[in-house]
Amino acid sequence: MQIQCTWPANEMRFGSSSLINLSKHLYADFRFVKTKTAATPRPSFSATMSTVSTQNDVVSGQSESIQKTQQPLQVAKRLEKFKTTIFTQMSSLAIKYGAINLGQGFPNFDGPEFVKEAAIQAVIDGKNQYARGYGVPDLNSAIAERFKKDTGLVVDPEKEITVTSGCTEAIAATMLGLINPGDEVILFAPFYDSYEATLSMAGAKVKGITLRPPDFSVPIDELKSTISKNTRAILLNTPHNPTGKMFTREELNEIASLCIENDVLVFTDEVYDKLAFEMDHISLASLPGMYERTVTMNSLGKTFSLTGWKIGWAIAPPHLTWGVRQAHSYLTFATSTPMQWAAATALRAPDSYYVELKRDYQAKKAILVEGLKAAGFKVYPSSGTYFVVVDHTPFGLENDVAFCEYLIKEVGVVAIPTSVFYLNPEDGKNLVRFTFCKDEGTLRAAVDRMKEKLRK
Repeated sequence: MQIQCTWPANEMRFGSSSLINLSKHLYADFRFVKTKTAATPRPSFSATMSTVSTQNDVVSGQSESIQKTQQPLQVAKRLEKFKTTIFTQMSSLAIKYGAINLGQGFPNFDGPEFVKEAAIQAVIDGKNQYARGYGVPDLNSAIAERFKKDTGLVVDPEKEITVTSGCTEAIAATMLGLINPGDEVILFAPFYDSYEATLSMAGAKVKGITLRPPDFSVPIDELKSTISKNTRAILLNTPHNPTGKMFTREELNEIASLCIENDVLVFTDEVYDKLAFEMDHISLASLPGMYERTVTMNSLGKTFSLTGWKIGWAIAPPHLTWGVRQAHSYLTFATSTPMQWAAATALRAPDSYYVELKRDYQAKKAILVEGLKAAGFKVYPSSGTYFVVVDHTPFGLENDVAFCEYLIKEVGVVAIPTSVFYLNPEDGKNLVRFTFCKDEGTLRAAVDRMKEKLRK
């Protein structure tokens, strides 16, 4: 059977128009996504395919052509406002235009040999069947050892640690296992896009606190006024994606006091904890009175440049772990067995590994930050993660999506528009995010393109 499409396979489409008109239509889609209007949602790219002609094999000497009509996409109401993720869209554009991808946060270099060798050995040793649902015992123990070394907290690896398929699943299991429909959950915007979508699946009511440049500090008074009798939890990410902000001890103490006073849970995403440059990372669970009301989430991928392995975990007291594990059991049940064994080896790496990791990333960060400044951007401080946020307005484009389209097509570099990380996209329209988790040659090439081709 031969199938023919009426548009080229290499032409990706998003929204109701092609990517050539991204700045007008994609930005309009983002604005629709984040606002409560009665507008009709735009179909995603797969709904814009033309009628597909299918030629059947010759049957009884006859050749029959069947026309398949376009069908509307179907999705549950709780997810209908969410589109293809911005990371997928920008990575596709990078390929389409041959641009250097400083958008999506995955390294273009490989993880350490000793960890890969441990994975290979686990496969050879036959550790290839379903793992125990909440984690291979050796990995749970390694996570507990690392957590004690980092925070001073002693946790029970059997009762308080749940291994998940990446931190994204830890987030989903936490939300679905501990949040009831109608519960209020407070987010600090800008935020990782998975948070809002997962909370939508849980039926939560999302409330946002916007962190604003230049330092993206927490507006404590606004937080106090936002907490209500219906507030179930606060979700925070430190070090913070996309801004690179690290929550200070003073900010964390204020948040902790409010949570204790109002009986609010805290879910902390700490996947960038080993990429803290300007100050020491502080786990909120380590503050007085907070372990009993905190779920701490982390993963292997960022620290060991193995994002494709999807090994994450959630650490929480038994009464919260119960809900996390109930959800996890019906999401993925178990995570890749040989990768878990290798992850245990990784987490027992000597301290010298983390020192070298931080030194390498500081060098990469310097290349990007200095280059962005030389190209004419206003660069905001980044104390952690491998991201930098800049103000693109010196170049005269109307918003972040228009600027990112221009940057890809005319300059050959990919960045991420930050408006998709806000409940109100207008709050992020002047900002774009770059990543420096690339080899130095790639970073220098991208910087050279921007210095040569960007025009104010």
